[in-house]
Amino acid sequence: MNTGDKSYVFVSDASDVGWARRTALELASALHFTPARAGALATAVTEIARNIVVHAGRGTLSFAPVTDGMREGIVTVARDEGPGIADIARAMQDGFSTAGSLGLGLSGAKRLVDEFAIESAPGAGVTITMTQWAKNDPRDE
Repeated sequence: MNTGDKSYVFVSDASDVGWARRTALELASALHFTPARAGALATAVTEIARNIVVHAGRGTLSFAPVTDGMREGIVTVARDEGPGIADIARAMQDGFSTAGSLGLGLSGAKRLVDEFAIESAPGAGVTITMTQWAKNDPRDE
């Protein structure tokens, strides 16, 4: 799998969440994503960036184009140095929230992208890696 040049967004407030969303949409447009796939990625990025602001206060998102054979996509890596997640399995359940929200951010983001991985430990921050391919299958036209 090959990755290209990365774009970075530093996230510490609501305006940065919008910046992260726009960055995802611009890269998706450059890679000729369908509007639906670009929108799904942008929504997942919005959820994860918002979680950084709410739970960690600040963090970064990196965006890189990626190829795997004939597939083209975007890998987004979100990192923070916040309090971390004690129980990832529980945090990934719909309805679980430590901030009084609907509790759909992490689980919703996972459903919106093709590949999703989360790493965390209490006191160690969170790293989320999401990959969205331009098409579901390279044979899609």
